[in-house]
Amino acid sequence: MSRDHLIALLEAYLVTFLWSSSYVLVKMGLGQIPPFTLVSLRYVVASAFLIPIALSRGKMSLISDHRTLTKMVFLGLSGYTIAQGLQCLGLYYLPAVSVTFILNFTPVIVLILGVLFLKDNPGPLQLTGMAIVMAGAYLYFNAPLASDSPLGILITLVSGLGWASYLVSTRLLFREGEVGPLELTASSMGMGTLVLVLSALALEGFPRVPPSGWAIIAWLGVVNTALAFFLWNHALQRLKAFEISVLQNTMLVQIAILAWLFLGEQLTVMKLATMTMVFIGALIAQLRR
Repeated sequence: MSRDHLIALLEAYLVTFLWSSSYVLVKMGLGQIPPFTLVSLRYVVASAFLIPIALSRGKMSLISDHRTLTKMVFLGLSGYTIAQGLQCLGLYYLPAVSVTFILNFTPVIVLILGVLFLKDNPGPLQLTGMAIVMAGAYLYFNAPLASDSPLGILITLVSGLGWASYLVSTRLLFREGEVGPLELTASSMGMGTLVLVLSALALEGFPRVPPSGWAIIAWLGVVNTALAFFLWNHALQRLKAFEISVLQNTMLVQIAILAWLFLGEQLTVMKLATMTMVFIGALIAQLRR
């Protein structure tokens, strides 16, 4: 393994930990701040931190191109407005463990989108992995989530679809060599943040945030969003699709442990067993011959 490859793996793993901690921080913040207000302020802080850096380094020049701008708008809507906005709303309705469990299906959605748009047909291992994921989902949802909100489950599934679309589109752009990670992160985040802010104002009005809420927003914005998304896209340039997706799947275990430690969410033997099934299934689904 080369030094560059190892650094990329460590970057991606650090991001998974930061994003896992975001679930706990967002869940705490939702006790003080409405969901769309929380997520929009988080991304306003992140954009205000990241865009000036990109501009100062001359990394926003390609955005003047109409074709590239259209792609950035799509990435902003799918990866931020839909994926992150609805994920926060899902946390409003569901426990953190349930949200991350549902989002663990994202690699399977990525696989399906890859077949449709990248002509990447699945092999026997991938189909086997998808079957294991579906079996784990049936066992997990059959009883433990019976009392959870069906609306929250649907919202979280749509969030996962948005994130899968973002991943596939980003990989395609990097493969074509059209944009770099800093330019892509700053521009697409800015586009998505604009829609998030307008949605928050329309649905929840002008924000009223207590001081403790601003502390959560500041940390989420600068560290868990601006820094994390840049590192993620930087690693995405150098890692294979299945490698970075496998690392993202480790969030299922990380969030379950963090939610148990800091939010008091229960972990039953059945939940642990079915989460393991989904993790192994998603891993197998991402293997290549």
